This record gives sequence, C-alpha cells and structure tokens, in this order.
Amino acid sequence: MKALFGLLVLSMGIAHAADMTVLRYVDQDPGGPPYPTRILVTPDFMRMDSGEDAGDFTLLDRHRRLVINVSRDSKLAMVFAPDRLPPKPARWNARLAEGKAERGGRRFTLSVKGVVCNEGIAVRHAMDAARAMAEQKSILAATQYRVWKDSPPGMQNDCDLANQVWNAGDTLSLGLPLEEREFTGRSRTFESESRLPVDPGLFRVPEGMAQINAPS
Repeated sequence: MKALFGLLVLSMGIAHAADMTVLRYVDQDPGGPPYPTRILVTPDFMRMDSGEDAGDFTLLDRHRRLVINVSRDSKLAMVFAPDRLPPKPARWNARLAEGKAERGGRRFTLSVKGVVCNEGIAVRHAMDAARAMAEQKSILAATQYRVWKDSPPGMQNDCDLANQVWNAGDTLSLGLPLEEREFTGRSRTFESESRLPVDPGLFRVPEGMAQINAPS
C-alpha cells in the first residue's frame, strides 16, 4: 500500500502543462493472469486499452455521451448510448461505507444485503479521471441491466446491479481507485500516473471501420 501512495505522490510532481492524464493499472480476472490496463483521459474523451496504441480499445466520448468498443480484427466499432433504466426497486438497500486509509486515502466497501460487492481504497486525486470512469459506467448502466435481466435466475446477482447499474458511480465519487476488488474476485491495482501531450489520433475510431449501434 505504501508503494502505491509513493507512486501517486511521485506522479503529482510532473509538469502541470501536460494535457492528457495517463493511468496504468494491473487488472486480474478470476482464475486468469494479471494484465495491464491503460486509461487515457482528456476533457473530451477517455480511452481504455492494454497499453498498445494500435490495439483494440474502448472510447468514451464525454460530450456526445457515447461508449465505442473498437475491434480491429473484425473492423467493427460497437456504439453504446445511454438508455432509460427502470425505477430502482423500492427495497433496494445498497450501502457504501467509508473509512480512513494511509496518507489521506479512503477505504470503501459497497455492500447489498450484507454481501460485500466491491471494496478497495480511493484517493481524491485525478478527480476528472474518476469522473470519466463514472460517466462511462452511467452510459453502460442500461445495457448492463439488460444483460442481468436476460441472465438465468441462478446467475442474477444483486452485486452486479450494485456495481454496474444502480450504484455504478458511488465508489468513484470518492476519488481515483488505488485498489479495488469485486465480489467475483476481479481486482484492479494502481500502478502509475503520468501526464503527456494529447495525441488526437488515439481518440478517433480508425478510418474505414463500420460503426454499429448496440441493440437497445
């Protein structure tokens, strides 16, 4: 944990004239190996990828409120737009608990009916990046709800609704996640932050790629 805060403090000393935030995380899915995730944030866009400029990526257009998944092999860009959610269940009782962590961080736990859905540590730094992550979750919430609703009853978990639908941005309101672990076992660990001049080409759908609206 001290190493994470050290990396963050070091990154804060980088020149403020730069105009693109570059966040690097190490993610891990249950039973799988760790893999890198790079997040590039500007006032207009957010891009998530594996760290390769020429690879697949997910693009958030913050002004048009669209999320675009770009797959180079299939030459396809799937476009997700926000949609209306049904009313939140009257007895929905997700709870976000907070506590102190080292050097000003906040330890958080998001739970539903006593089950921990998401837990970790956040810090109030790079708040625009945290807001961009929350914006993407908000746009995808209706799609995530439909996926949950169409799943077999035995695979419908209230924590999916908490993490991806009804409370999708709650933990991000606390700040930039440094550590995060979901009920599925999926985890994310902050690695580094830097600032670089914007490369506009990284925030465009490649020319000639078909853009298809995701089904609503």
